[in-house]
Amino acid sequence: MKKMIVPLLLALLAGNSYAAGVGVRAGTMGLGGDVAWSIFPTFSARVGFSALNLNGKVSESNVEYDARMKVNNLSGLIDWHPVGPFRLTAGLVSANNKFVLNGKPTNGNYQVNGNNYNANGVVINGEVKGKNRIAPYLGVGYGNVAGMGVNFYGDLGVILQGGASAKLGVSCGSNLSTADCSRLTNDLDAERRKLEDGVKGFKAWPVVNVGLTIGF
Repeated sequence: MKKMIVPLLLALLAGNSYAAGVGVRAGTMGLGGDVAWSIFPTFSARVGFSALNLNGKVSESNVEYDARMKVNNLSGLIDWHPVGPFRLTAGLVSANNKFVLNGKPTNGNYQVNGNNYNANGVVINGEVKGKNRIAPYLGVGYGNVAGMGVNFYGDLGVILQGGASAKLGVSCGSNLSTADCSRLTNDLDAERRKLEDGVKGFKAWPVVNVGLTIGF
């Protein structure tokens, strides 16, 4: 379905174009850019891409993780300008947004689901990501990327990612016995369920972007 976004917009653009422009932006979706075409007097189409990587730390129950937020989005949007520079925007986003997790032991041990395990040779990792790989976008904005000259533009909206799912996995190494590895795997699955319960309500990814456009 990701492959449908660009051909769909190109089909729209082929019919009737008046002006075009490019924009660069920054915000909650990272650094990115847009290419836009006017297709009717009050409508324009946009294709955009943005990316962002951030490092941090998160804790769930007694497990601490080094976390990396990875944002990578391709968007196909339609802008409607009912009044001047103000607009309503809708479209689809190929939303590859996730948190990559790597377990961080404390004093040489992992405490998982209330049980302690020697961290020597043990690797715990996982990820949290939105459920909808192709997600609807709804928003409002100011400015026209397809407008003439140099202008400011901004977006305020949400990517409706349909909640989030969590995965956790473990590599036990050679220092844990088979029985301890099996117990750790079961405890980690209990932690995964707790983590997923904590993120399942995250149904919308907030979008706040500002940028500059050059129209021609």
